[in-house]
Amino acid sequence: MDRDTAEMFTCPWTRRDDAREAIWSLDQGRTSLKNRKSQKKRPLTDALSWEERLADMATPLWRLSYNEQLELKQKHQESIMSQLSGYLSGDFLSHSSPPVTSKPSFPVLPIFPSPVRDGYRNKSTFSVNRGVDGNPKTVGFYVGRGRAGNIVCVNGDHLLNMPEKHKQVARCYQDFIRLSSLEPCLLFHTGGHWREVTVRTNAEGRTMAIVYFHPQTLTPEEVEVHKAELVDYFIRGPGSVCQLDSLFFQESTMTRCTHEESPYQLLHGQPHIHEEVLGFKFRISADSFFQVNQAAAQVLYSTVRDLCVPNLEEGGGRTKVTDILLDVCCGTGTIGITASPRVDRIIGIELIEQAVEDARHNAVLNNVLNCEFIPGKAETVLPNLMSQFSSAGLTAVVNPARAGLHHLVIRALRNQSAIRRLVYVSCKPDGEAMRNFRELCCAPDPHKKLTGGAFSPTLAVPVDMFPHTQHCELVLLFER
Repeated sequence: MDRDTAEMFTCPWTRRDDAREAIWSLDQGRTSLKNRKSQKKRPLTDALSWEERLADMATPLWRLSYNEQLELKQKHQESIMSQLSGYLSGDFLSHSSPPVTSKPSFPVLPIFPSPVRDGYRNKSTFSVNRGVDGNPKTVGFYVGRGRAGNIVCVNGDHLLNMPEKHKQVARCYQDFIRLSSLEPCLLFHTGGHWREVTVRTNAEGRTMAIVYFHPQTLTPEEVEVHKAELVDYFIRGPGSVCQLDSLFFQESTMTRCTHEESPYQLLHGQPHIHEEVLGFKFRISADSFFQVNQAAAQVLYSTVRDLCVPNLEEGGGRTKVTDILLDVCCGTGTIGITASPRVDRIIGIELIEQAVEDARHNAVLNNVLNCEFIPGKAETVLPNLMSQFSSAGLTAVVNPARAGLHHLVIRALRNQSAIRRLVYVSCKPDGEAMRNFRELCCAPDPHKKLTGGAFSPTLAVPVDMFPHTQHCELVLLFER
């Protein structure tokens, strides 16, 4: 959104105060279930344009200055860490709700800002549904609720976190499906074919588009006709302005579908794009996980690396922290590979075999020879793996999804006494991750089979990966 457009969408100060109030309610620790339900039921006000409604959902802090956003996020993270301190001090035993102490018992550093604040997303998924004008072939983002039957698909051209290239591909995809003889697939059971489009870009401007399609009762030969029309539109037709480097197509009869369940079909261009982080290159496939803000990802992974393995060259002869780094739930190997120059050996453990293949490829791509990636469940792999090492101190790093780590993974980490230092990267520390934190730090509990010594949180570092939203990443160091 340019300055003129931003001014056009600026609301009275009451709207600005609403944005602050929403985050200050988070700062109180936990919004009550009753309040959450009342917020969900709150009707959309007619005073707001559709664009403002979408902006409030996708980028709820967009009315605030960036410094104000950082201030709110900092206070929220400090509040969460105060809760953790309260739990660990035993205050929670006499409270029915999470305690909030005045100050965390360990340092919480000032939040690291994102180097890029607007247009930072390198991956966006656009939906298809009825627009404000009723056209079912509208590409954008949902406003409203399915249960209430008031979903409207709103164009996202005004969203601050969306790069222009993503908006351009979405506009062209909308033009294409409006030209197509096939109907969109709004609900699987009501028919239709054209579904979402995902756009991925890298810092060099390379662009990948993935179109999702429901075949319904079409024959493979009929599907081929429409695939050819899609290629013709984006490569030789009006969509060629997007200059796609990769065009993928996935037929799916499910909302979510893996590559193994239904392969991504490369219709044009290269099978991958590449991104660089801290001087290392990483391959990005159609379904690969990669942080959505590349510039801020460099800040995040630099922070994680420094906490896992402090730079000895700057330390004036400090004792080496670890020779081996365990990258648990390693994904495509980003953390381990970026830390590889500072340790003798990296061992990554990952449940998803495709991610392990990508991690191995990335190690070869960067000529990193001290990384080993093992497929399997961490709770199964860790005990067998630890028997190979001496009792010397090890460092582990975990970067789980929003749902946190399975309790068996926490048990495996806790019960391996050789792990003296653990770095936990969380995108939602006040969610299931809080349960992980407590189980890492509680007194030994034979009932839960937590027999290893307790960890203690010693440092927390917030990193803003998502400007204009209430979210940020938290890097938390535990030691024992």
